[in-house]
Amino acid sequence: MSKTLVAYFSASGTTAARAKLLAQAVGADLYQIRPAVPYTMEDLNWQDKQSRSSIEMSNKNSRPELADKDADISAYDTIFVGFPIWWYIAPTIINTFLESYDFSGKKIVLFATSGGSGFGETVNNLRGSVSESAVIREAFVLNGTQTVESITEWLRERGL
Repeated sequence: MSKTLVAYFSASGTTAARAKLLAQAVGADLYQIRPAVPYTMEDLNWQDKQSRSSIEMSNKNSRPELADKDADISAYDTIFVGFPIWWYIAPTIINTFLESYDFSGKKIVLFATSGGSGFGETVNNLRGSVSESAVIREAFVLNGTQTVESITEWLRERGL
């Protein structure tokens, strides 16, 4: 088993595609973070203040339920955690995921997809969801066209 895991949440498929490329680039296992109730396109309408995603993101204490909690986090040293950027931070289901496991002593590397924004306050927002002994760092926003080779080069340049 690999000592590296790529765990990702993808509501529309964009982050899933990037996570699969990243897993290939680093030789990692892949794990999908799935909500107990899948998101519909209506749920993702950020222009509708009553959409599910808008309601969740306006409440910092929102913790959407996970479909399962069977990721074997203890088997990994490094966990890449990927997600789309929503309202300049990670969707609250990422807080749920991080709070559902013991990440003590683990290196957590965040990656994201975004329609135009960067990480914003994502790292600070997630830091409280893991133990103090976990190292959490921002890696990159994967927008546009990537290949396994381009991701490998990017990781090499950053010492990952």
